[in-house]
Amino acid sequence: MKFFIHISNIAFSAVLLVGFLMPAQSEAQNIALGAGSYTQQPKGRDPRPPAAPFRTANLLNQAAPTNQWYSTLIFHEKPEALFAHPLSVKATSTGIEVALPQQEVIPTERQDVEIHYAHKNPVLISSATFETGKAKLARISDWSIDISQAIAQDQLLTTVSHGSPYVYFQVNRGNLHIVTPAAASRLYEIAGTPLPSDPRHLVLDSQGQIFVFFGPTGVVWEKLNDKKWTARLPDGKGFLSASVLPENSLVAFNRIKEHAYAFITDTKVDWQFNQTKSQVVTQFKASSKVMEGPRVPPLLGLYPHHWHQNSDVTGKLTGAYQTLRGPIKLLASDTFKTTATYNGYVPFWPGISDETQAKELRDIYKTDLRNARRMMLEIGVGPYWQGKGLQRISKLMDVAEQQGDIEARDALLTLLKTRIEQWFSGKDNKTYFHLDRTLGTVIAYPEEYFSIEQMNDHHFHYGYWIRTMADIALRDPKWASAEQWGGMVNLLISDIATGERGRPDFPFLRNFDPYEGHSWASGVGLGAHGNNQESSSEAINAWAGIIQWAEITGNTPLRDLGLYLYTTEIEAIHHYWFDSHGIVLPKAYKNAEVSMLFGGKYAHNTWWTDEPRQIKGINLLPITTSSLYLGRAPDHVRRSVATLGPETAIFASRGKYANPPDIWQDIFAKYLALADPQQGLASWKRWGSFELGETRTHALHWLYSLNSMGTPDFSVTANTTFYSVFKNAKGVKTYLAFNAGQSDLKVQFSDGKSMTVKPGKLLREF
Repeated sequence: MKFFIHISNIAFSAVLLVGFLMPAQSEAQNIALGAGSYTQQPKGRDPRPPAAPFRTANLLNQAAPTNQWYSTLIFHEKPEALFAHPLSVKATSTGIEVALPQQEVIPTERQDVEIHYAHKNPVLISSATFETGKAKLARISDWSIDISQAIAQDQLLTTVSHGSPYVYFQVNRGNLHIVTPAAASRLYEIAGTPLPSDPRHLVLDSQGQIFVFFGPTGVVWEKLNDKKWTARLPDGKGFLSASVLPENSLVAFNRIKEHAYAFITDTKVDWQFNQTKSQVVTQFKASSKVMEGPRVPPLLGLYPHHWHQNSDVTGKLTGAYQTLRGPIKLLASDTFKTTATYNGYVPFWPGISDETQAKELRDIYKTDLRNARRMMLEIGVGPYWQGKGLQRISKLMDVAEQQGDIEARDALLTLLKTRIEQWFSGKDNKTYFHLDRTLGTVIAYPEEYFSIEQMNDHHFHYGYWIRTMADIALRDPKWASAEQWGGMVNLLISDIATGERGRPDFPFLRNFDPYEGHSWASGVGLGAHGNNQESSSEAINAWAGIIQWAEITGNTPLRDLGLYLYTTEIEAIHHYWFDSHGIVLPKAYKNAEVSMLFGGKYAHNTWWTDEPRQIKGINLLPITTSSLYLGRAPDHVRRSVATLGPETAIFASRGKYANPPDIWQDIFAKYLALADPQQGLASWKRWGSFELGETRTHALHWLYSLNSMGTPDFSVTANTTFYSVFKNAKGVKTYLAFNAGQSDLKVQFSDGKSMTVKPGKLLREF
């Protein structure tokens, strides 16, 4: 059987660890954390994570910001392009390239297309006075960075911000060179309309793109040849902003001109959970410094998930760039907010009461119980496959418990605890966790899919562990307490989702991009198309695990962070992976969804196979009770599943075949059931293939449950963390709520329904 792996940027898998392997050690010292422990050093000749030397001294005192849109800067002598949208930026040995990527439709051997917005035809800005040093990350904020190119006392400082139509430059002395990608002509009018007369502005047309530069009062623009200009800067005014117009119009120029001197200096995202309304409110705040002229706010570029259905900015947006992420619309403000509805989930669904269905479930889970130990580690021995195996068994445990088989539940619970203790104890020389204080990360051995060498996929891997531990904590909170094994869970959470900025041990939200609203999987930033993420659904699994763990352990700030990550990434998935609203993907894109999202391209592929079922399924699995968001756009679900046949036929026409032919049929049956429960159940084959993070028992329980309850009703919310609402074809609603607390919980639903849930119980009412 073919199986899937996550290898972010495996196509660029040059060995990065030469020089980072430690000599053999007799024994790495363990640091106790409750009943568990982690090592201070890798054991034996186990590898270390890569160094991230290209940071200024102030940032070397903080944990390295891996897995970000700009992480290539800190790891590579020659970093790749950064896709800030709408602009792309690349640090070179001589200066900084700035480009406005344009859409390219690239045919593939799969008989579909990829959409590329490559870093091409850039303008180069460099010092005309001194040689620049190696580019280093000098400052980080939530969606803005500074790049320093300094030698001794001389420095060129560049500020790049997500969504900004500008790149800001500051030089401590001397002048700047501007080199266009091809011969350029200076413009004094656009589309037949004269430009405002201002000697501070330089407007150049190169190959039909209009590059604009805004210097200080007293700047002198000197043309050296058809491609090269010098900005002669007055003493004490070493600054310049650069942009590329979204369209060749005077309106666009005036809009860019008005805010060109408001240099962004800091950015920050804050989130709050309004439990009464079940909403996550996110506030975006940019600080800026007006270099000269009237006090104006910065010009922010809002992504579709910011402005779509956002009444707070409707009517205030002015102009847009057409980008890989769809229209990025401009807002003249230093702040805006978004509101996302949290539609809830419960840790598990209730048992099946229909006797015929319950009997079939019992028959199937008896087989799964016999195979449980083997299924816990079916492929691979590292933290990813072990994590998948643990969650696989914990979801089987849910069903056994809800069907009343407490003996089976307890046996599975013991099996899970035993395996987790083996890893968390730190005593095993092959399976253990190491806290690397140099980079600021937790890494697990043995390595899988470049999780150490390239710092890939930590949120995917650890998300399974966190969710499993949260499931165990529901049944045995003492065993999962911080004094016993829960401290190790908190360590894994800190690795992927520390909510504090500037810490020396872990970076702020390692995997998550607060401005783009989704996670990044690649740790070190390899490849010309920027960072990437494939399995958005596994990111959601991690955030759901954090929510559940935090709620059970009474950590409200961590719960709210989990809710922010969960709801925000769901919004991004429906915009950028599924295009559920029809405003992002161009008509030329032929597939129902994006499977691999990059900073500079969209692809319908995977890192390990181009087999259609796995391409589609990687952004669905693992399907659990926290996966209801997949059904938010039922028409998209139907369309996506309907493309499996034609895509498989094309695959076969190329002489390729899935093995087995129905690979992951359980995933697609569960997915389809979110839009049509009867069709989903009808498509499921009891003895068909099943995904190796799933069991037949859990899949059938899911399908029977939806056939009884109906599809998710996203119009109804509740004033608690754990809830779900369903509506069947007859219009009957099913209300679920779980109480993780120690006292009775009164749950109020937005449609008027209310119910009281006993501690530790799941309640179902109609």
